[in-house]
Amino acid sequence: MDITTTDRGLLRLLQLSSVSLPVGGYAFSQGMEYAIDRGWIKNQAQVEDWTSLQLMQSFARVDLPILRMAMSAWQRRDEARLVALNDLVLACRETKELRLNDTAMGEALARLLRSLDVEVPFLKIEEVSFTILFAIAATDWSIEFETSALGFTWSWLENQIAAATKLVPLGQTQAQILFGSLQPVLTEAIQLSKMLDEDDVGAGLPAVAIASCLHETQYSRLFRS
Repeated sequence: MDITTTDRGLLRLLQLSSVSLPVGGYAFSQGMEYAIDRGWIKNQAQVEDWTSLQLMQSFARVDLPILRMAMSAWQRRDEARLVALNDLVLACRETKELRLNDTAMGEALARLLRSLDVEVPFLKIEEVSFTILFAIAATDWSIEFETSALGFTWSWLENQIAAATKLVPLGQTQAQILFGSLQPVLTEAIQLSKMLDEDDVGAGLPAVAIASCLHETQYSRLFRS
């Protein structure tokens, strides 16, 4: 995979992908908290399995193809296409919690981008996906898709590993080993996403959906639902 970007584009990508970006991604575990509570995930190897499966069977098949198509649409300033892609990605969120995760982060990113003088459409739409808004920012900042996808996926992965570090719990060294072992999966997910068209978008991970659903009523939790 060829990665090309300007210094300014790289700096903007680092800003957009940073855990310090005030969008609240750290507040959601996307079902992992319930999975750990129920004993489905008990150690580093199982965290790797859980996360790599989501990367290949969900992220690569929903978020990344939508990111690519949304960037292409925004280059043409095709707002109707963006609205359709926004509807599609939100329709792929299988639980109320997963949808809230996406739209709450989207709302926060929309506010931030407007404060940074980035043009943001959707003024009349209540729920906007974080994926779509990330695509808008990456396009306006002239970041190529492959580079944008790396930053976008890395940001998601960092939040998931941070959640696992707190919940399993894992040590900091184990977390860094996970980052290293999952990097090839991240690249593979991006490559897969480039081969998918709109008709191919969709994922089915029943255990993740069940965990997310039941997390909404979990008695005690650290993460938002």
